[in-house]
Amino acid sequence: MTESLKKHIREYIEISDEKLDSYCNAFTLKKLKKKEFLLKEGEIGDFEGFVVSGCFKVFHTNHNASEQILYFGTENWWISDIDSFINNIPSKLTIQALEDSEILLISKADKEKLYSEMPEIERLMRLKFQMSIIALQRRIIDNLSKSSEERYVEFLKAYPKTAHRLTNIQIAAYLGVTPEFISRIRKKMVSKS
Repeated sequence: MTESLKKHIREYIEISDEKLDSYCNAFTLKKLKKKEFLLKEGEIGDFEGFVVSGCFKVFHTNHNASEQILYFGTENWWISDIDSFINNIPSKLTIQALEDSEILLISKADKEKLYSEMPEIERLMRLKFQMSIIALQRRIIDNLSKSSEERYVEFLKAYPKTAHRLTNIQIAAYLGVTPEFISRIRKKMVSKS
């Protein structure tokens, strides 16, 4: 089950087979059914997860009980509530499976131990963290400077393998628009083609 994780890691760093096996052995596999929660708001998110199969949404529920989706995690994505993970505080996020899914989880304690034993892994996670910050920065800029329609088109271009797995409601919660807007823009795009 760790083969996809090993392949993913080798895309970013060079590491011996022995160290890679040691790192991957620190993960535990968790299987979740569609709609099952990996993390609920208020719990401590003391793990990071690598998605083997399936799809997750990472979201916050606002004061109106509306979901605001930060991101979707599909195959080969890392997911967690990084604030809860690093600071050992109750999560402000919820992570829920949108499909039957499998995820490899590593605890904070195991990860910290491996950082000290394997500088390669610390480098890997630094690279992944930098990529996450870049994506977040780009998303904030897009939300501030692009129209809803432009953001929808960019979403389809950036996530072509994910978009078809999601409902209009889920995409709307990610983009900060209404599901009706997504329906209208989809109809408009179909009529143009």
